[in-house]
Amino acid sequence: MSADPGTPNLGEVRAAHRLDEAALDRWLAANVEGYRGPLSVSQFKGGASNPTYLLSAGGARYVLRKKPPGLLLASAHQVDREYRVMKALGEVGFPVPRMRALCEDDAVIGTSFYVMDFLEGRIFRDARLPGLEPAERRAIYDELNAVLARLHAIDPVAVGLGDFGRPGNYFERQIGRFIKQYRGAETETMPAMEALIEQLPGRIPAEGPVTIAHGDYRLENVMFHPTEPRIIAVLDWELSTLGHPLADLAYTCILWHSRSESWGTLDGIDLAAAGIPTEEQHVAAYCRRTGRDGIEDFPFYLAFSLFRLASISQGVFKRNLDGIGTSDPSTDNSGARTLAETALAVLNR
Repeated sequence: MSADPGTPNLGEVRAAHRLDEAALDRWLAANVEGYRGPLSVSQFKGGASNPTYLLSAGGARYVLRKKPPGLLLASAHQVDREYRVMKALGEVGFPVPRMRALCEDDAVIGTSFYVMDFLEGRIFRDARLPGLEPAERRAIYDELNAVLARLHAIDPVAVGLGDFGRPGNYFERQIGRFIKQYRGAETETMPAMEALIEQLPGRIPAEGPVTIAHGDYRLENVMFHPTEPRIIAVLDWELSTLGHPLADLAYTCILWHSRSESWGTLDGIDLAAAGIPTEEQHVAAYCRRTGRDGIEDFPFYLAFSLFRLASISQGVFKRNLDGIGTSDPSTDNSGARTLAETALAVLNR
């Protein structure tokens, strides 16, 4: 990964993700206002789901996200949903890139894709924010919290997203979905995952509010202004739907439990000295912003988020193993196992 949060982490297009650049150039000329070639394509490194490319053409830069090749898990990699939610939110001033065009014709480059503007900003891939002052770290985490609360305050119906998901039974449906995805990508028996699959349905809380849920909201998936602690774009909306806001909040809290350098961790940090809030302070700030007195059974929400991430991690491992992922194949599946074990420990604490 790039050590500089303001420098895009780019490389040549992976062999499994090559596309017909001539066909893409023709489509862009016909569908993106102001586009003019010649076209140059490179691929963003990192990420584990939808391949993402930098398009440079005529002095302008765009970002393209597409479905990966190969046999895909049900309901995964829905780039059309990413496009729709960001277009709707951008129209009410929520920080997202400007959407340019969506292509659902697989004949153009092999899968559906969308194109958006490239933005200059900082993406912090190390949650410990090395090189920043404590006051800067404090402001960045506060902004991360504030923008999440702002998202959950948006009325889905008012922005044309009233049908973006099925209201009600969110956790029941999500648990079922990620069990199915996990089974579809399963490569070994994980006792912790089996225990979670058995126990989580019995801990589902009573119905709560229905909001737009990002599904993967965390520090690495937002872009900050080049010099200010201000979010200019929330990215990676693949898992977004209408759902429970506390699922998003709990997902942000995984940082305080993760030991993964690649995904993000706060392990070994003196939080007070660093200017980074504790998990409890982060949750309390969100509650203040959203008018909550507190959260009953927060361990369920956190365990659910870790379980879901374990299922996603298993899918990533399987795609890489099959040679169609964004990273080289590996026999190390400890990431999914550790997430499942952490989720089970949280659920039973």
